Amino acid sequence: MTISDPPFSRLTPDFILDALESVGLRSDGRLLALNSYENRVYQIGMEQGPPLVAKFYRPQRWSDAAILEEHAFVRALADQEIPVVPALVPNDCGTLLTHDGLRFAVFPRQGGRAPELDDPETLEWLGRFLGRIHAIGVQTAFRERPALDIASFGEEPAAYLLAQGFIPQDLEAAYRAVLLQALEGVRRCFSRAGYVATIRLHGDCHPGNVLWTHDGPHFVDFDDSRMGPAVQDLWMLLSGERDDMAQQLGILLAGYECFCDFDSRELHLVEALRTLRLIHYSAWLARRWDDPAFPVAFPWFNSQRYWQDRILELREQIALMDEPPLQVASGNR
Repeated sequence: MTISDPPFSRLTPDFILDALESVGLRSDGRLLALNSYENRVYQIGMEQGPPLVAKFYRPQRWSDAAILEEHAFVRALADQEIPVVPALVPNDCGTLLTHDGLRFAVFPRQGGRAPELDDPETLEWLGRFLGRIHAIGVQTAFRERPALDIASFGEEPAAYLLAQGFIPQDLEAAYRAVLLQALEGVRRCFSRAGYVATIRLHGDCHPGNVLWTHDGPHFVDFDDSRMGPAVQDLWMLLSGERDDMAQQLGILLAGYECFCDFDSRELHLVEALRTLRLIHYSAWLARRWDDPAFPVAFPWFNSQRYWQDRILELREQIALMDEPPLQVASGNR
């Protein structure tokens, strides 16, 4: 993909409205772009009924089968009355739709605000629903979607960054050295954890993907759903100093273990998974740099300062990965 052929160049307002009409959904013309970069997501007013949300998938990222596997997982969660937002089936057209070569799906609009993660009741509530999600996730495995592992989230993204010339020449040796050292730290963490089960996950369960209403949490955007260790859906809800995170984790697990067992060996993976996410994120920005939306949204990427900060960040992670794992006080579970 080149800058002259961006992936969503044909995605005009008329195209979007025509796509919905092609499956029998008539808009009243109101169109609001929502905050999304990997895909393109729009809130669309309808002639009848409440607004809908249309997601247009980035070409060549997922196969049709992988997208449908995600849709089926979210539908299975919704069937168990877990608060998620499954894709609609407009006029029996299926959940994965196509218009003039672009794939899309339509969802009910879900309102809400960010969860208050400093509230213990909120954390325990989130833990209960994550336990319920994982109790369904463990029942079978994804066949089409990849796993979150060292190779796909660490080694391959690292190799891409080093091969594509993104690192400033005067920082390349330092970044290469710290990257290799960080990956070795990740391997040690996984070795200390030993065997841990991989299950179907949300995969990207940061606070921005949880919408809170008076009814509690609603989990949205399963686009990064994949196989991985259960703790992947927990650690991104933790923040602050080490003692703060241990306290928060204990509250989350108090709710989580009402519905699903948690293997404490996975606590060895928290900082390793954070490290993998940092490496993967830099490579994600690099891979998408030909998309015109990315230089506008992330103007700080690929600057000298950006890579200096990444070197310092990975050095901090190397030290954190050699610390003992978080310990949850028994009174918090």
